[in-house]
Amino acid sequence: MAKVGIIGAGFVGATAAYAMMLNGTCSEIVLIDANEARAKAEAADIAHGAPLARGVRAYAGSYADLQGAALVVIAAGSNQKPGESRLNLLARNAAIFASIVPQVVAVAPDAVVLIVSNPVDIMTSITRALHPTPELVMGSGTILDSARFRQLIGERAGVNARYVHSYTLGEHGDSSVMCWSSALIAGMPVATFMSERQIPWGKKEMDDIATNVRGAALSIIAGKNATYYGIGIAVNSLADAIINDRHAIFTVSGSCAFDDVCLSLPRLVGRRGILDTLMPPLNKEESLALSQSAQILYDAQEGVLKDGKLICL
Repeated sequence: MAKVGIIGAGFVGATAAYAMMLNGTCSEIVLIDANEARAKAEAADIAHGAPLARGVRAYAGSYADLQGAALVVIAAGSNQKPGESRLNLLARNAAIFASIVPQVVAVAPDAVVLIVSNPVDIMTSITRALHPTPELVMGSGTILDSARFRQLIGERAGVNARYVHSYTLGEHGDSSVMCWSSALIAGMPVATFMSERQIPWGKKEMDDIATNVRGAALSIIAGKNATYYGIGIAVNSLADAIINDRHAIFTVSGSCAFDDVCLSLPRLVGRRGILDTLMPPLNKEESLALSQSAQILYDAQEGVLKDGKLICL
């Protein structure tokens, strides 16, 4: 089995570690955080349950403990301060990553690096700029948005979401693109399935689902201040695909045809990270929306990244 390093022992990092321990995804998890007491407490809490679960070893450590890791998850970064611009936040997080990434590369140069910190697409681009082997870097992207998309379609159709095949592409954010043209249930387009089962279906229902996918995180945050269970499970699924070379397909964030931009497309994921990118057929509206999403990301990161290099440090 493999070792996984998680940098950032906050809600997301700790929940991802917990999900990996429950599923026996790896043999060893090392939690690293600038707040060493937090990392030690989270690791101890998880480790105490290991004898009752899958026996995964969990402990707090330092960057040196990443040696031999198959996967390093980065879930660290600053939160936005009241009144702070997004660009200032990006610059601060870029500086944090400029410290983290070289330390990861120094001890685990061959590890896949999975970015979870938000804004995840831009932080993935920044990490690729800092990593000598950028193809090892990927972001969690819209993996959770795609899961939410499937869940909401399934609820409307009366079908278990595992049997709904649909993707959310582009930015993990407000410009994400629901790929309706290739969404299927039982091999049928969603509209056909709904019609055959006499379930009301049209633009309003589609728009409602898209709005709920994009607004899901804010809705959860309004009720409990943070989201972490869903993304923790998603990180575990990606860890399993990487460690066990599953050749699984997930909408994760990686490079695209747009300069310096990382965004989510269906990608084949295995031991070396993103093995291939699989562009689904898009209709005109979806293709335009995806281009607009890429442009939004490009504009947002323009003050911190240019020509593959950080310009804010």
